Amino acid sequence: MYDAMLAETVQIEGDGGDLIEAYLARPLQPGPFGGVVVIHHLPGYDPETKEIARRFAVNGYAAICPNLYSREAPGASPDDAAAVARAAGGVPDDRLIGDVAGAARSLRALSSSNGKVGTIGYCSGGRQSFLAACSLDLDAAVDCYGAFVVSSPPEGMPLKATPIIDRAVDLSCPLLGLFGAEDSHPSPEEVAEIDRVLTELGKPHEFHIYEGAGHAFFAVNRPSYRPEAANEGWAAIFDFFGRYLAS
Repeated sequence: MYDAMLAETVQIEGDGGDLIEAYLARPLQPGPFGGVVVIHHLPGYDPETKEIARRFAVNGYAAICPNLYSREAPGASPDDAAAVARAAGGVPDDRLIGDVAGAARSLRALSSSNGKVGTIGYCSGGRQSFLAACSLDLDAAVDCYGAFVVSSPPEGMPLKATPIIDRAVDLSCPLLGLFGAEDSHPSPEEVAEIDRVLTELGKPHEFHIYEGAGHAFFAVNRPSYRPEAANEGWAAIFDFFGRYLAS
């Protein structure tokens, strides 16, 4: 079977018509394929996140990761760009929605697209995946340990994020949530609250909580990595996207 893929840096139209950098990975086959917008974590638009985009391409999806820090730190290293973003309090919610909308348009414009697009995000990107799914017309969304959906950041944390659980009434698609039982942002109690709200609203969702895992258990380059939880999480992700994004 022909299994080549193309991965490259591209420019897309983001919020307000701004041209921003993005990383696109897609199978070199006619398709049709579903699309995934990969929302990077606060550590930045880094090699590990680009590897996630390539992983989706290997598994039959077109994936694009917009560089959310393109405006603040164009051309900067991931660490430097993340430092600039932290100093600014993170990415404004309205701009994030516009950038994800532009990434979704780019995926749907591919000749190999089946028209379906989902989002996935990790850490701050998990919250942003939830936000995008409540603000845009999507087909599926994955929140990997996204904090501050139901609470504000603790005092002293530079991130300027506000709770967004009130937007759950507008959730446009099924949501998959993957969380660590030993995480504090979000805590198991916060995850339970999100689950309660979505259940009361009748929003389709499924949550998995992994024992022995804390925050960032998918991050292969960090001490927080938990292979068993990550492997189970990846299986859940591909099962979920297979149901809602595949042709």
